[in-house]
Amino acid sequence: MPSTDVTTLIRTELPRLAGSLRKVGELVLEDPAAVTHCSAAELGRRTGTSQATVTRFCRAIGLDSYQHLLIELAQERGRGEVSDWGSAEIGPDISPDDSLERVVQVVGSADLRAIQQTIDRIDLDAVERAAQALAKARRIDVYGVGGSGTVAQETETRLFRIGCAVRGWTEVHGAATSAALLTPADVAIGISHSGATRETLEPFEMAKERGATTVAVTTDPRSPLARAADIRLISATSETSFRTGSIGGRHSVLMIVDCLYVRVGQLSYQRASASLALTDHIAPQHAVKSRRTR
Repeated sequence: MPSTDVTTLIRTELPRLAGSLRKVGELVLEDPAAVTHCSAAELGRRTGTSQATVTRFCRAIGLDSYQHLLIELAQERGRGEVSDWGSAEIGPDISPDDSLERVVQVVGSADLRAIQQTIDRIDLDAVERAAQALAKARRIDVYGVGGSGTVAQETETRLFRIGCAVRGWTEVHGAATSAALLTPADVAIGISHSGATRETLEPFEMAKERGATTVAVTTDPRSPLARAADIRLISATSETSFRTGSIGGRHSVLMIVDCLYVRVGQLSYQRASASLALTDHIAPQHAVKSRRTR
């Protein structure tokens, strides 16, 4: 059972699929509603492939059968019809002639959808285990590059504020050096949309070899990062024009980070409260005071 909507799963897997399998995936994404009324043989004909290729496609994305794909598509459509985070009539495509109002509606609906999907499918046990490990950790490393690097730095900012010994690493040499110095008393968090970014995976695997508890935050539960992790936290994404999956899914990743941050604060309440009390005055002291005109 996918941890995200099946169309999101297909978008994630599509770059790794070969030509004929990719054709099937592209047609499913083009019109998922129509596919629910097709047999496997008919879908094979429509894509210029075969029934066997359709079956292989289903297995390639982690589903047991074509029937499983149809069930997932129908359930996803049903969730869309009853959800209150946006109108089903607002699609993901934005044309050059669209109004600003439509741009705001499409982008807002996509972000809300990704967050809601993440909430609906979040593994609470995994979040709890990750938070428990973070609260007790001697040291915390957070690895991420590119867009995920900004999330890694944001994770550092949050956890550091409540007294955690944490560092966000966005450069592979520094990250690998830090990972080599970790111990079983430490935690390493790897953040990657695809779960296959080498610069993140390399220090993450090294941290695991050193005995640190490893936590993966990714959209792909079958990615190398997820497979290497002790704890997997899976986020959803919802793409629009001009926004690839990594950009479209950043809000849902930050939602997971926020949940971890708050839970760690609960589990280390005295330390977190003392840290916040000691630092609350800093931002107001650096605020520019407005001058009143007479």
